[in-house]
Amino acid sequence: MPHFICTTCATQFAETESPPPACPICEDERQYVPARGQGWTTLAALQRSHANTWRQLQPGLLAIRATPSLGIDQRALLLRTPAGNILWDCVGLLDDATVALLRGLGGLAGIAISHPHYYSCMVEWARAFGCPVWLHAADRAHVMRPDPLLRFWAGDDQPLLPGVTLHRLGGHFAGGTVLHWAAAAGGKGALLSGDVIQVLPDRKHVGFMRSYPCLIPLPPAEVQRIAARCAALPFEAIYGAFHEREIVTGAPAAIARSAARYCAWVAGMVEP
Repeated sequence: MPHFICTTCATQFAETESPPPACPICEDERQYVPARGQGWTTLAALQRSHANTWRQLQPGLLAIRATPSLGIDQRALLLRTPAGNILWDCVGLLDDATVALLRGLGGLAGIAISHPHYYSCMVEWARAFGCPVWLHAADRAHVMRPDPLLRFWAGDDQPLLPGVTLHRLGGHFAGGTVLHWAAAAGGKGALLSGDVIQVLPDRKHVGFMRSYPCLIPLPPAEVQRIAARCAALPFEAIYGAFHEREIVTGAPAAIARSAARYCAWVAGMVEP
């Protein structure tokens, strides 16, 4: 039986004879079902219509993105370290070319995902490389295709490899997670943030929301808490979920500045 994939968010579901009646990820208030209605596809169909493209963001960090646009159009990031490779977030396409390229780069030691919108075809990727997928336990209910390779961690911090640690920030989702890469930028460090912290198009600010497409804000106290957690980490750059959404220098100041701006507007401290 096929594993159907939602065409709106690219989440892959457990095998069924016919498409599921709905996609709980899209019916959640943080996402949406488009006006045309719920649609479904399969990995085999996507392999005929799409391909993954690659871009180097800095030494040791590559972006992988499906083309044409697929689902939410996020990118996955391949983090290469001497102790092994980590795939950060995931995309809905896995094909033979991607598998061959990744095996040539040393395969995957693990996969870590920021939040449920980017779970996509994580089980396909994990099975192809025989590696675990690290998900925060607070978001377990959003898993649509269970598998023994899924590893649910709890608490606020989870080391993956030397110099690579997951930090739960919450906000967008209860288990919303960022990855801290200590060796990035010549040892200054980097955050891989998905859109738990959304790098904005000006690449000078970031955003914090419960829902981006449905414009549901977070409470100022929650944004202040997230910014304080980030301030305790050493990093210079932040890499977001989408193409050309990164701040390569001065990222801590950008987060602090953005949190202050957000809280001032939400609290009504700024004249419109």
